[in-house]
Amino acid sequence: MRNLPNILSAARLATTIPLVILILIEAPWALLLATVLFVAGAVTDTIDGRLARRYHLVSNLGVFLDLTADKVFVSAALIALVQIGFVPAWIVIVIVAREFLVSGLRSFAAARGVVIPAGRWGKQKTLLTLLSVGGILLAAGLGGRTAFPLGLSTGGAPNSFADYFLALSNIVLLLAVIWTIFSAIEYLRGGWGVITAPAAESH
Repeated sequence: MRNLPNILSAARLATTIPLVILILIEAPWALLLATVLFVAGAVTDTIDGRLARRYHLVSNLGVFLDLTADKVFVSAALIALVQIGFVPAWIVIVIVAREFLVSGLRSFAAARGVVIPAGRWGKQKTLLTLLSVGGILLAAGLGGRTAFPLGLSTGGAPNSFADYFLALSNIVLLLAVIWTIFSAIEYLRGGWGVITAPAAESH
C-alpha cells in the first residue's frame, strides 16, 4: 500500500508511450484504444492523490512522479493530436507554456521558502482538459470529422453523432484554454510578491 500511489503515477508515465503510438496510428480501433488508456490514466491521477492523502503516503518522490506524469501524459496526447490534425498547434503552445510558467514560478518561490498552492482555476482547467482530450479521442475513434474553430479544419459541418460529439469536445478544449490563461494569471498574482521582492528580502 505504501508504494501504490507511486506505482500508479509511474504507470501513468509509462502509458504515455503506447498512448502516443496509438494516436499516431490514427486508425479507429487505435483511437478507441487510446481513449481507454487516456481515461485509465485520468482515473489513476485522481486515485493516486487521494490514496496518498488519505493514508498519509505523501512523499517527495510521490509528488515529483505525480506532477511529472500529469504534465507528460496530457501534453504528449495533445501534441500527438496536433500531428494527426485534430488540435491546432496554438492551443498546445498555450497549455504547455502555462505549465512551464507555473512550474518555474513555483520552483522559484519554493527556493525562497514560499509555497504557491494550486488554485481554483488550475483544478478546473485540469478537469476541462482531461474531458476535452478524452472526448476528442473517442469522437475521432468513432469517425468524427468536423471543423475546429479558430485554427484547424478536420472536416466540414457536423452531420453525425460522432461529428457533433467532436464539435462539443472542441468547444470544451477551447474553454480549457481560457481556464489555462486565467490559471496562469492566478499563479502570477500568487507569486508576484516573490518575483518582485529584492533579492536580499525574497527569503
